[in-house]
Amino acid sequence: MGGERDQVLEAARARAEAMKAGDPQALSGLLHPRFRWTSHTGEQFDRASYVKANTGGGTSWRGQDLGDPEVLLSDRTAVLRAIVVDEVGEPEHPEAYRMPMTQVWVLTGHGWKCLAGHAGPRLSGI
Repeated sequence: MGGERDQVLEAARARAEAMKAGDPQALSGLLHPRFRWTSHTGEQFDRASYVKANTGGGTSWRGQDLGDPEVLLSDRTAVLRAIVVDEVGEPEHPEAYRMPMTQVWVLTGHGWKCLAGHAGPRLSGI
């Protein structure tokens, strides 16, 4: 089971790196076609709108730390829970957001794909 847990964490970290790199193709490739996300502000996204918001200049990602991740596995589904620290903004004025995050990953013929996720609420203190 450690192997699958590590694969899910690797996919989640690759997702964060794709956002940091502003790479829509890499990010889209890690998301399930029926992907859905709810942000810490309550905004809802499908796959296309999420990729656009996170790689099209709307949010400038500097990085994401998956603090103390927990991966729960059942068959071909994994739930990743963590307290993340998102670093966003321009290099001169970056902001850090600390919040709980949950991601649901499914194992497909093309590896682990994120089916859904939710972040928030934002926690005080970093």
